[in-house]
Parts: sequence; structure tokens; C-alpha cells
Amino acid sequence: MVFQKRIIFNLKNMGFRTLIAYKKAFDLSMEFFKISKSFPKEEIYSLTDQIRRSSRSVCINLAEGYRKRTYPKHFYSKLTDADSENSETLGWLEFALACNYISKEVKNNLEIKNIEIGKLLNYMMNNLDRFR
Repeated sequence: MVFQKRIIFNLKNMGFRTLIAYKKAFDLSMEFFKISKSFPKEEIYSLTDQIRRSSRSVCINLAEGYRKRTYPKHFYSKLTDADSENSETLGWLEFALACNYISKEVKNNLEIKNIEIGKLLNYMMNNLDRFR
């Protein structure tokens, strides 16, 4: 029984889930998922898939990197990957607006959140020691 409690405790405290950047990136990724449901069917294998994939990849790179944070170069590399995916998502957002799949207001709202995540990622990259 003690062993079970210890496993449950460890699962609840898998650090990456507590990161503000992870939480915000996860929430934004879910927003992209919901919004992209309304994209035309012909976009399912391009814009819809790409914006979902890149936004989710921000979270996954954070999760992978955080578990390797004792190796600063590896952690930094994963953070830069997350930042790149975050920027890619912003690019796909531009296409969604240009194709009139979303309104300017929706785009601006999502872009503000995207930029905030980018700032959090940059903070992490510049302060690796705080996450050891």
C-alpha cells in the first residue's frame, strides 16, 4: 500500500506539469484544436493537422526536456525546439487568418497567448539553473 501511494505521489509531481509555460501551452493547444474543428475539410491534412501538431509539440518538447534538465545542453535544446514549434504555430495562425478561417479578433487573442508562451520559454532558456 505504501508503494502504491509513493507511485501516485510521484506521478502527481512530474515537474513539467507544474510549469507555467507547459500549462499555458497546453491550454492554447486545446484552443487551436477546438478552433481548427471549423476549418474546411480540404485543410484536414495541411493547415488543421499542422497547427494542431505544432501547438502540441510545444508541450511535448517541454515535457521531454524537463525530464532531462540535469543535462543543461539537452534541456536547452528541447526548450529551443519548443520555442521553434511555438513560432511555427504562429505562422500557421497567419495562414488561418489569411484564408478567412478565423477572425482578426480571434487571431489577435491567440497570438497574444502564443507570444506570452514564447516569453516564458525564453525566460527558461536564459535561466536554466532555476529549473534543476
